[in-house]
Amino acid sequence: MSQQQIRVASIGECMIEMQCKPDGSITQAFGGDTFNTAAYMARLGAGLGTFVSYVTAIGDDPFSDQMAAFWKEQGVDDHLALRLKGRRAGLYFIRTDANGERRFFYWRGEAAARETFESEGSKDLLEALGTYTSIYLSGISLAVLKRESRERLLERLEELAHAGVAVDFDGNYRPLLWGGIENARAVYERVIGFSTRVLVTIEELEVLGLAQTVAAGIDYFAKKPQLEVVIKDGPGDATLIHGGKVEIVPATKVAKVVDTTAAGDSFSATYVLGRLLGLQPVEAAVRAHVVAGAVVQHHGAIIPEGATPDVFSNEIAQRGQQSATE
Repeated sequence: MSQQQIRVASIGECMIEMQCKPDGSITQAFGGDTFNTAAYMARLGAGLGTFVSYVTAIGDDPFSDQMAAFWKEQGVDDHLALRLKGRRAGLYFIRTDANGERRFFYWRGEAAARETFESEGSKDLLEALGTYTSIYLSGISLAVLKRESRERLLERLEELAHAGVAVDFDGNYRPLLWGGIENARAVYERVIGFSTRVLVTIEELEVLGLAQTVAAGIDYFAKKPQLEVVIKDGPGDATLIHGGKVEIVPATKVAKVVDTTAAGDSFSATYVLGRLLGLQPVEAAVRAHVVAGAVVQHHGAIIPEGATPDVFSNEIAQRGQQSATE
């Protein structure tokens, strides 16, 4: 039986990242939750070729040019990124405390990504999503969009989900972007209704009107047997709810946390790619903990390639061997 080609479209906003280092110096890079996930997915699945595309809108300024070049360096395809004349990318600044926890400060009012699905070329962009096997997005992906863009995307995602395309939704909730938790709740419930896999933190259960406990999450998601759910608890264990089962996957122990930026994004990248490669949920979560555990031991969203655990080499090699014999 021929194996299905893996093609992932990650939707969201990549921004200019400014980070204050311990010595007071400031470095500039690029990042954003769904781009971080796309980059780690591309890195972990490098043996699959270029299979991850980033879906967004950027400007025609020099920073946007550098950003697109950076995507390609990370193995992420940019042909679904609209270039809007006279617009620019958003910016965020990170401050990290002594425990590795970070605070974000954003400048995104004029960011091109807000109009991704209502600009010239957006109709073709939405149509192109139908050529992918999996579409990944987050709560931030939806929150940054203007209302018309968001509605167009949601309608298309629901259509694709009913046609058999996997939709992977990471809750990633930022209160300031929504103007009220009720606004977010209505959208989250709608997306969860047609998603294949959902990843949320314990804190994000509040968006759904739930207590911030694993038990509350289990009770809520167990009523949706068609859904596969991962409840993340920061450095703690992950709880999986799928097929009528609840399974706990212990986290990888880390001696010293340097920076938690992109820990959740790298976990999601590993988990979703693991499932697309055919791993069972528990094994995918085990490997996701390993990668996230490596990420928190380095500064910045995208850690050095050599520091990223190669957790899928066997599965990718087996796919290559199978393809060669078909």
